[in-house]
Amino acid sequence: MRIGLLHSIIRKDEKMILEAFASSSGAHLELIDDRQLAFQPGADVFQLDALLARGVSHSRNLNAVRLFEGAGVPCVNTSEVISVCGDKLQTSLALTKALVPQPEWRVAFTPEKALEAIEEMGYPVVLKPVTGSWGRLICKINDRDAAEALLEHKSTLGHYEHSIFYIQRYVEKHGRDIRSFVIGDVCVAAIYRTSDHWKTNTALGGVATNCYVSNELADLSIKAAKAVGGGIVAVDLFESSDGLLINEINDTMEFKNSVYVTGVDIPGHIAAFTARVASGRELAYA
Repeated sequence: MRIGLLHSIIRKDEKMILEAFASSSGAHLELIDDRQLAFQPGADVFQLDALLARGVSHSRNLNAVRLFEGAGVPCVNTSEVISVCGDKLQTSLALTKALVPQPEWRVAFTPEKALEAIEEMGYPVVLKPVTGSWGRLICKINDRDAAEALLEHKSTLGHYEHSIFYIQRYVEKHGRDIRSFVIGDVCVAAIYRTSDHWKTNTALGGVATNCYVSNELADLSIKAAKAVGGGIVAVDLFESSDGLLINEINDTMEFKNSVYVTGVDIPGHIAAFTARVASGRELAYA
């Protein structure tokens, strides 16, 4: 069994995946640096039973997976999952279609209509780029003055993505949120991410602690994962007065800090799922 590990750089997470594959039998792992690839669509032949996509660049990861899929290689995650999870608008649409609870959200294409939507929703709100990770370029807007300034800045930055205004109702999370890890049809672990700042991303200093995986948390996480296509994803949730709400879903999740606090062998689960896909015993999608 030959499995490709698509990567940009080898982070601690990828090292843990390499160790997980090394400790399992029956799979040869081939490292594939996405910076060294040149495709010839229609003529490419890859001696791979599956590909595990772990590229850091969303666009490069997505398009490389599309090309591998075009050559007949089963990929984890699929290009559809990567595309949906990498776009907050697509994610929210998928969650809406699947009737998965999430914070109220709006989309507008001009600063004027975005301001109208914000005023209608009421302050505070969160303004997000439709693509991006690690909490970058996300801002909390508390009043009209801040809204007008931020919308003007975004509209003059030049990149086309700044002309799409994704607005989400702010959820008071009292210093923490939840990240759960779904692999296939199982929620294998979850953590609380705690911070004094309203952003709780561990990349921005949030502290990870173990979160008990209740039936409610597992069921909702799996439902959210299936809504975006399944595979291997991290689901970010808010604890609200209306119950658990899905915030975002990540298709190339980092887990190195979560393994130690949960005691769960997340890279082992990733390796086992990918091997099952490679052997044809499990689908890479929901």
